[in-house]
Amino acid sequence: MDFSAWKNIEFAHPVFFWLLLLIPVMIYWRTVRRQKAQGVMMVSSVEGLKGLPVSWKVRFRPVLLALRVLAYAALVTALARPQTSNTSENIDSEGIDIVMAVDISGSMLAEDLQPNRMEAAKKVAMDFVDKRISDRIGLVVFSGESFTQCPITTDHTVLKNQIIQVKSGMLQDGTAIGMGLATSVDRLRNSHAKSKVIILLTDGVNNTGLVDPLTALEIAKAFKIRVYTIGVGTIGKAPFPMPMADGSVQMVMQDVQIDEPLMKKISKETGGKYFRATNTSDLKSIYSEIDQLEKTKVEITSYKRYAEHFFPLAMLALACILLEIVLRYSVFRSLP
Repeated sequence: MDFSAWKNIEFAHPVFFWLLLLIPVMIYWRTVRRQKAQGVMMVSSVEGLKGLPVSWKVRFRPVLLALRVLAYAALVTALARPQTSNTSENIDSEGIDIVMAVDISGSMLAEDLQPNRMEAAKKVAMDFVDKRISDRIGLVVFSGESFTQCPITTDHTVLKNQIIQVKSGMLQDGTAIGMGLATSVDRLRNSHAKSKVIILLTDGVNNTGLVDPLTALEIAKAFKIRVYTIGVGTIGKAPFPMPMADGSVQMVMQDVQIDEPLMKKISKETGGKYFRATNTSDLKSIYSEIDQLEKTKVEITSYKRYAEHFFPLAMLALACILLEIVLRYSVFRSLP
């Protein structure tokens, strides 16, 4: 018998377990019946019988009742129909191809989001990936240059591992928004998906790069790619970790500068939307809203197969009954 299957057992008719309440009644009835069946001999004193040895047959005779109770319990459990199930699903969906373009410049270490902008963006991005089960998603990182950290893929485990490995300093510092957008468009230009989306997240102003943001915008429009832009950073000043000459790091308050007009222009002209995240909660809400805006049609058909496990219990009950009968009329046979 494979006992590992019983770890996830369930019963089709658990109401039969109420029959187990009859076991105490059965034991009581057997005890009373046996006492009435025993002969009675009147003697003046039993002192002389106290030293007599008790036969092993007398000691082990309750085994018959134990076998009867075990058989009954096994039979009741079999009637409850123990079974295990195996569920399989067919997923039919019209997936969306999405590229997340994330700014990893040094300013993303500012701590106006907790623990900092970079880690908050990574955490929210991974949560977003978990919700898009049928979409192909990729990751582009940019600062002074851009890099495809992960091509669009349905293997979200690999994608999340790549998100975890993102850190500031991987690329030359700066903010090349145009290159980040152009690289993201390049990841999607050969896509045949019904909908193609870029989520561009930055906390700064374009100050370097070989591709002008407006040129990248025109390319995105040419390939009919919708761009959602997110500006990250509080209003006013934010604490930045600043390395000191002695090797220590001190927090310095610096102005937050985001090119919001450019972000709004990119999103508006591509059919997307601009968002501003001033704290971690805002960032979570923004990704949730984008998740709602970019709904994917998914049809899931579930199949559940059951495996019955009553047969071993029925065999156990039969074996106990046969063993009891054999023992009752052989080893424990009693004279009428």
